[in-house]
This record gives sequence, C-alpha cells and structure tokens, in this order.
Amino acid sequence: SSAVQQFASQLSGKSFDAILINAGISGPAHQKVSQSDDQALAQLFLTNAIAPVRSAEILLPLLKQEGVLALTSSQLGSLNENPEAQMPIYSASKAALNMLSRTLTPAVEAQSGTLLTLHPGWVKTDMGGESAPLTAEESAAGIVQQLIQWRGRGGHHYVDYAGQQLQW
Repeated sequence: SSAVQQFASQLSGKSFDAILINAGISGPAHQKVSQSDDQALAQLFLTNAIAPVRSAEILLPLLKQEGVLALTSSQLGSLNENPEAQMPIYSASKAALNMLSRTLTPAVEAQSGTLLTLHPGWVKTDMGGESAPLTAEESAAGIVQQLIQWRGRGGHHYVDYAGQQLQW
C-alpha cells in the first residue's frame, strides 16, 4: 500500500471521472485448499481482495463528484453465478473482494459516486488462456463503456463488461 500512497501523492491536485482498480492472480493450478500452502493462499487473498480495497481507499479522494470507482472482480466470485464452484480458491478470493468492496459504499456515496464491482468476462490473457472467447481489447472496451454508463447513478452494482447485472 505504500506504493499506492506514493502514486496517490504524485497525483495530488488531480481528479478523475473514473478509477479502475484491476488486480488478479489465479493461484495454484490445482485449486485445492488442502494442497495449498499458507503463503500461496495469503498471496492470493492479498492480491485479489485486500490490496484492491486498500488501493481504492487510498485513491478515493481523487474521484470527482458523481464519479465511478470500479474494482475488477469475477463472475466466479459470486455464490449465485458460480454454482459448480469452478476454480474454488480463486473464486473465494474474488468473493472476498466482492464482500470487502461493499465497505467502500458509504465513502463513495458521500461523493455522490457509483461503486462498480466488475466482471471483465472470460478474456484471452495469460490467466484466461487461449480458449477464452473475449480479447483483451473487447473486454476493455466493454469496461470503459460501463464506466461511462454508470457515472452519476449512485449505489453499488455488480456488473459484467457488457452491462449485465450479476447476482452476488
């Protein structure tokens, strides 16, 4: 978080219509809690849940009134949208992000802002793999569209890159 604080200091005096916090690692390939060491699990949860919320808290003062604060989560972090519990360790870390992101709601609403928890889609990246249906460019374009469309609406919403509302 000290790096984020330094970054925020460098941006002092500036303000933004939208702030997107994007962080994620998939964790161990086996995705089994019983086979994962404590350090790997701690790193997964720190990267996917704790660090994004800490970053958002630090950067929130830079958000303009009626701006959008967005955190990249995953549909796999939903208990309702992931009934087969695919990638359970990764999913648990993103479910933790979904819960922790709710703690940001009062501060975002105090600025008349909107809080988005975003699913970028299944994207062709190192993490998503080659069989993913979306390119990074398609996902990014959709995310930008959501940042624009949700500006000034208020509240906390869980949506995907195409604007579909997801169940927590």
